[in-house]
Amino acid sequence: MVTLRRMTGDEFAQWREKSIVGYAADLARATDVPLDAAIDRARNQFSEFLPNGPASDRTWLLRILDETGADVGVLWIGPHPEQAGTAFIYDIEIAEAHRGRGLGRAAMTAAEGLTSRAGFTQISLNVFGFNETARRLYDSLGYRVVSTVLSKSLASGGATGPA
Repeated sequence: MVTLRRMTGDEFAQWREKSIVGYAADLARATDVPLDAAIDRARNQFSEFLPNGPASDRTWLLRILDETGADVGVLWIGPHPEQAGTAFIYDIEIAEAHRGRGLGRAAMTAAEGLTSRAGFTQISLNVFGFNETARRLYDSLGYRVVSTVLSKSLASGGATGPA
């Protein structure tokens, strides 16, 4: 069981910077993009999807609280940038010390209820390929793979075949 609470302005400011850096690190890890380029991309995406910060239209920036009221994570949900009627989970994170207790599952279920009540008819998200724990969770919750993007770095001379 979790409760979702809107972030305060101070919480948003702290979360934004930490989240940009964390997302950029994951992006760099998954794509071999240099970290500085990934940070630039993350900053641009945050500005695009949160044009008015926590007051951005149909956007929820939430703290996840456990059954005792302890703050255990964050959840960012907004409209899908390309699919009308679809909510998008931009970020969900349970603090490492609180993982493995079903809080991510409970937060996802709460997110589904919140977005359904707000009139969205579908919810989607992206997950990096290396995040097997998250992929298993989403699969167990009934999320289905819509597309798979594969990539191979050629910087190390890995190309083969005719020139």
